[in-house]
Amino acid sequence: MEHRHYGCNTEGEGGSAMDLDHRQEDQEKGEEDPFLRFVDYSRTELLSLEDDPNGDAASTVGYGWSWIVSHILKTCIAYSSGVTPAILLSELSQSWSEQRRVGAPKKRLELINHLKKDHRRTKLPNTVTIDSIYEKNFLSLNSVLEAVIIDAFVLPGTNIHMLTLGDYWSSNIIDLYLHRRFYDLAGLQNGILKRGREVFLTGCYLRTATEGHGYPRLLPTEYLVIILDENQDDDAMLLGAQFCSDSFSSISLDAVNKGVSYSLYARIESIESAEIQGSSGSLQRKQITLVDGDGVTLKFFLWGEQTLLANLFRVGSMLALDKPYIASSVECDIKSSEEFCLEYGSATQLYLVPYIQREEQVCVTMTQNRHQGSRPLGSYNPSQGLRFSQVSLPCDSQGTIDFSNYPFRTFVEDLHNKMTSISLYGVVTDIIKENNKQETVFSLRIEDTSGVIWAKLHFARFWSMGRVSLGHTVFISGLTCMMSKQRSLEVSWFENGIGASFINLSCLPALINSSCLHKLSQLSDISNVTSYAQVRVCRVWLDPIEYYYVNTKFSHSLCGHFVNKMASGFMECSFCHIIDDTEIVRTFHLKITLADKSTKVLAWCTGQTAMDLLQISPEEFYELPEEEQLMYHSSLENERFMVALVNCKREGCVNDGLLPDDSISWEVTRAYKCE
Repeated sequence: MEHRHYGCNTEGEGGSAMDLDHRQEDQEKGEEDPFLRFVDYSRTELLSLEDDPNGDAASTVGYGWSWIVSHILKTCIAYSSGVTPAILLSELSQSWSEQRRVGAPKKRLELINHLKKDHRRTKLPNTVTIDSIYEKNFLSLNSVLEAVIIDAFVLPGTNIHMLTLGDYWSSNIIDLYLHRRFYDLAGLQNGILKRGREVFLTGCYLRTATEGHGYPRLLPTEYLVIILDENQDDDAMLLGAQFCSDSFSSISLDAVNKGVSYSLYARIESIESAEIQGSSGSLQRKQITLVDGDGVTLKFFLWGEQTLLANLFRVGSMLALDKPYIASSVECDIKSSEEFCLEYGSATQLYLVPYIQREEQVCVTMTQNRHQGSRPLGSYNPSQGLRFSQVSLPCDSQGTIDFSNYPFRTFVEDLHNKMTSISLYGVVTDIIKENNKQETVFSLRIEDTSGVIWAKLHFARFWSMGRVSLGHTVFISGLTCMMSKQRSLEVSWFENGIGASFINLSCLPALINSSCLHKLSQLSDISNVTSYAQVRVCRVWLDPIEYYYVNTKFSHSLCGHFVNKMASGFMECSFCHIIDDTEIVRTFHLKITLADKSTKVLAWCTGQTAMDLLQISPEEFYELPEEEQLMYHSSLENERFMVALVNCKREGCVNDGLLPDDSISWEVTRAYKCE
């Protein structure tokens, strides 16, 4: 099997992330990042919760570095007033438990235990467990259940068909009211929906237990696909007898109009989303490109609520469509070289042969040891210092490796062709809005301790990530790396992509409110920093006598950057380069001296941070008489604040109109008053 070199290797033993080993590592690195240190500490704590110290070493890899960072940051967003290690670890362990739940072995059903030996596919993105439904007493409409039929029966005295479902990860079972469109498949003697059959379903509503009576059940859903296994004789015979006589080339619209139906078998090549604007509003659409055994391509469309079905599909899987609705391309309102397309009709039944994602052994390199000195890859007993030289990661049919559960942090220098679900943690050193009329694309230059890379961010409509500027520390997940036609590495990100997130740590209120996520610095410690640096948190007082400048300006509410009045009289955003008058808000541009016992630093800020320092809104300040505006700084003298500072003029940052002042190196991104 091919080996690729990514990630890191490390020597040393596991244990607390706050120990002497880390201090030595910090000295070797020349600087430290308290946030990253807490991430490593959290992972060590989570791995210590594992209850099988003699388990398979590969299973100790657990959820990846990106998963842990994402959940810490989501908790910080939810608790803007600040978090403690106890809050973070509680939230992490709960999510960890839900994701990794394997059920109680003693209660596991014999049938599922038998099937589990041949279960090799990875979970679909929205998969939930039956145990989690019982715990939360809630089920979202887009959740996916990958279930096994434990029993099929008819409610006594009725013709209502029920399925009892289990899954591979739960100790509980749950009953489903079967939708009537599947009744023909649920005959208790010869029906395909019987004990031992696997099904995928979504679009489920939960009927909860009422005041201690009964138990939860799933209400009928139309969005169920039947899983087939080509290695099982019965399933192979079904596919051969029912789905191999028709092909895309054999479809005739004349025959369709005469009532002829087709049974088709094809591979899912791509799944795309779109929003169609109509006279009565917008309509969601999923376009699934299918390729049959002859290499002929055809589109399969899902409309409105039907798009939930796409949650059950994965590129590479084989889809068997019995009696799909066949419509002309004109009827589908699409421009296509094909004369017709397929839709999910009232008589359509879907069968799926899931794509079994192969795994590739990824060799672990020394990157992590050089750049962050993290703990060795997981161990149920961290003190045992279990080490790995390689990890297994999912790989699709095109050879692209999925890094969503990679246990280490990925660095810029680790990026190579055919990588997906990558996350980066680094500093923004340049931002460019690309001249693209079809879509909104921004290029960000991201720097970490290993190097720099340009990443193209594709937005659904417009920039929607709030204020981001030079020197800000960001975490981006859901990145993809591919080689361009010019043989250069392209890093891209799509706002609606699976696992896509973009979080600006520099502007998180919880960062300066949470002592476990930052290290308190003195101004003298940071005043000469020009190299790669994260957010610096300092306790300061204001010295407006030394230097003070305040002005109210207009900014773009979507991105927080200042707007400029053009010669034409229109306003243009310095960041987005477009503006709507309804998106203009008044804001501050503040330059002021910060001081502590060690030294003084001149810094600037805008938006909410300036309001927090000045303790007045820009509208209220603008309404003050001019003499009161001029004297306002006297009320600020010696006011004490906790502030987050970023170096916006550090080496490598390119100010192309993004910063209001070239002479000031430090921006205050967050502040709160110390009582």
